[in-house]
Amino acid sequence: MEEEHPKSRTQKKKEDRALQRLGEELLTISMDQLAAITMPEELAEAVRLGRQTTQHGARRRQLQYIGALMRQIDSTPIKKALDNIRQGDYQKELAFKKVERWRDTLKEGDLSIVEDILAECPEAERQRLMQLVRNARKEADTGKTVKASRTLFRYLRQVSGA
Repeated sequence: MEEEHPKSRTQKKKEDRALQRLGEELLTISMDQLAAITMPEELAEAVRLGRQTTQHGARRRQLQYIGALMRQIDSTPIKKALDNIRQGDYQKELAFKKVERWRDTLKEGDLSIVEDILAECPEAERQRLMQLVRNARKEADTGKTVKASRTLFRYLRQVSGA
């Protein structure tokens, strides 16, 4: 038979700071992402006010208030929503970097990747892709502007859905 020990003050403070950091993260996401998160109206209003507050002391007090509100509710759904937002941002960043790698590889003249691109992006047209690659390589050889390289990147991003 185990006795449950009450939480120590240190543990309570750690949990409070974690909730305050969670509230601070709510201030950094976009308004669209914020609107997608289900939260009590009082907390939503506090977050909106916190986004508008710029003075250091006032912002700190607002963050403490948001943390206090977070302690009164079940913050698990908000944590999950923020994790999903972070994961989505990470996936977008990975896709963007992959498209950049494709463009750089194609500009360097390694055309072996074309088959991989066409396999991964069924809506990509080989002829259009090769034309954009030729233009980008010609532009890189002459040392002119990066317009063709940008066009190639946009096309790759469009067909990959990134």
